[in-house]
Amino acid sequence: MVTEEAQTAGANGSHSWIRRFLVQKYDFLEQPIPLISRLLIIIASLALLFVFLFPLWNMTFFSNQYTDGLALDIYAYRLEGAKTPNRDDLREINSLNHYIGMRPLLESDFSEFVWLPFAIGGLVLLALRAVVLGKMSKLVDVFVLFVYFSLYSLWSFYYRLHSYGHNLDPTAAIKVEPFTPPLFGEQVVGNFTVYSYPDVASYLFIVYGLLLLAALVWAWRGYKRDLRASEAAS
Repeated sequence: MVTEEAQTAGANGSHSWIRRFLVQKYDFLEQPIPLISRLLIIIASLALLFVFLFPLWNMTFFSNQYTDGLALDIYAYRLEGAKTPNRDDLREINSLNHYIGMRPLLESDFSEFVWLPFAIGGLVLLALRAVVLGKMSKLVDVFVLFVYFSLYSLWSFYYRLHSYGHNLDPTAAIKVEPFTPPLFGEQVVGNFTVYSYPDVASYLFIVYGLLLLAALVWAWRGYKRDLRASEAAS
């Protein structure tokens, strides 16, 4: 039978472990960012700048009528369909959407094209700010904001797809069941097979996040190594 003294000792030990954990985490956040971590942050920031040069996402629509596919590239600030001398794919997609009652894809309807470039620029500036100020807490803040931004952006994109596929004009010439175009992967919609995948800019976002994470891990391992050396010396 566990005695009251043993229970008290166990509780005190648990509280002591939690206290040490919190003290260590607070102490880590106050540590300077190591040189290697700073270099990783700078590389991450440079990689994110190239997001504006490449599409974030690509959607391609294949059917018997369009065996070569209709391609739509989604950038951080605009939509762009593939163009040939005889065809503009974005205009073609909007014409097809009209028949099933889907509203046209217009850049003016995408509020994301307004705030997304500012959010990307903010992530770059905050990362460089962490390098200049040199505190681990600033790096942790940037990484947490990046994770939130990434999850919110994916949700916003999915919501946009859902909205377009479910708010169909009931008087349209061709009746189709409400649908959600694929966020990722392949899906059959009517007589089209739609492929939707991240493009170069999305992978640059992943590189940015992984480099920030690598900077955090490097700093944490160095901090734990110094802590063990200090404890061994004492």
